[in-house]
Amino acid sequence: MHDFVNGSISHWMTQASAANTPDHPHRHASLPETEQDLVIVGGGLTGLWTAYYAITQHPEWKITVLEAEQVGYGGSGRNGGWLSTLIPGNRAVYARDAERQGRDGSAAVRAFQREMSGAIDETLRVADVEGIAADQHRGGQLQAATTPAALKRMRGTYAANLRNGYAEDSLELLSADELQQRINIAPALGGMFYRDTVRVDPAKLTLGLAQVVEAKGVQIFERAAVKSIAPGTVVASRGVVRARTVLSCVEAYTSEIESDAPGFGSRQLIPVNSSMIVTAPLSDADWERIGWNGLECLNDGAHTFVYAQRTADGRIAIGGRGTPYAYNSGTPGRGAVDDATIQTLKDRLDYFFPGTRFTIDHAWRGAIGVTRDWCAGIFFDPETRIGTARGYAGHGLTATNLAARTLLDRVSGEWTELTALPWNDHESGVWEPEPIRWTGVHTMYRLFGVADRWEEARHSEDTSLIARFGSRLAGLHE
Repeated sequence: MHDFVNGSISHWMTQASAANTPDHPHRHASLPETEQDLVIVGGGLTGLWTAYYAITQHPEWKITVLEAEQVGYGGSGRNGGWLSTLIPGNRAVYARDAERQGRDGSAAVRAFQREMSGAIDETLRVADVEGIAADQHRGGQLQAATTPAALKRMRGTYAANLRNGYAEDSLELLSADELQQRINIAPALGGMFYRDTVRVDPAKLTLGLAQVVEAKGVQIFERAAVKSIAPGTVVASRGVVRARTVLSCVEAYTSEIESDAPGFGSRQLIPVNSSMIVTAPLSDADWERIGWNGLECLNDGAHTFVYAQRTADGRIAIGGRGTPYAYNSGTPGRGAVDDATIQTLKDRLDYFFPGTRFTIDHAWRGAIGVTRDWCAGIFFDPETRIGTARGYAGHGLTATNLAARTLLDRVSGEWTELTALPWNDHESGVWEPEPIRWTGVHTMYRLFGVADRWEEARHSEDTSLIARFGSRLAGLHE
């Protein structure tokens, strides 16, 4: 038996429930019998942002959100809480897409980057206007290099970021001393600082947004798992809903819905697990030793990277891939984590901050949607009026806002700067059948783990050939 909570969706969702979040019996009422102007499948952030902008722009519309479990049950209530500037996908792939269409690939990627950074500002704007208190804090993001090879890669990433749309004043390379002044990571050799990244409590953001859209007239129905989508018709576990327009916003669960519309299909996307632990609140003496007073989001430069935040109540929440993939695209249920992954994440904390005793309070895992080329796609068919957003590959918290506004621009039928972004109608190919798929994903992560251990043991300045092979195998190389 663990002496901490394991599963139960997430620490974020558990805390939100303990904070006297009101019950919503109306979310379990009978599904609407009248035709809806818009049905949104998925009660996570993509679906809720879509509902928010739709009802704001069209207050006369009848809008229904169908959620299979409860609002925040999926990745929106389980993630690391980063409003990150990182594009959900491979910049080189998006650039080639644009070039095949006769456009400037570099300009298309730079435009994508500007919109991603702008989506952070837009998220904060709405949270402020609507009174959503999600512990939001713009402290930026620190990436720490703990090996010479990681430091060399980081310098290359810095130059690539500037070429691909980051403003010069939004990035900064840090020496070991400069990084230590911000956060005392014992093995760090240097780092990079992204100024625009924002820390949030993802459950507070998701649940707060749900309350806002309901107050504006959107209907949300929980325990209404959608089985299939066809033109004008959504078949759910609790009945059938008719709609002029249907938008699927279920991200990692997209392959569970049957539809002939673009963006769907059993091998278009797989759910990859990402696990997290959160510590008990640290003492003042611990924080004095660690620092981290800027409340930056934190990750490292390893191939099997981790991501972390200092929470508003003085804990450290840290996540990583762990056991990455369940055979035949299994999803994580209520999120229990295996012991080996929990220990790996705790070991990383001990490695970063030796001398601090960490007590785990909660462990959980969720699923991120990953396409074969690790790039996201936004689709809408004007004839069937069915659309979907999928494949954020772990960079979804900011992308949900941009995806929602892009989907609605597609629905409008008008050309906009958002409909021109290269993730529109991006075809990623299909994943291999099982057991090749399971073997390939696990092999890739094993290769990255071996490469990390090799780089840490040898202190090499060059990235391991094993990691380069794994990156090309996965389609991650830019």
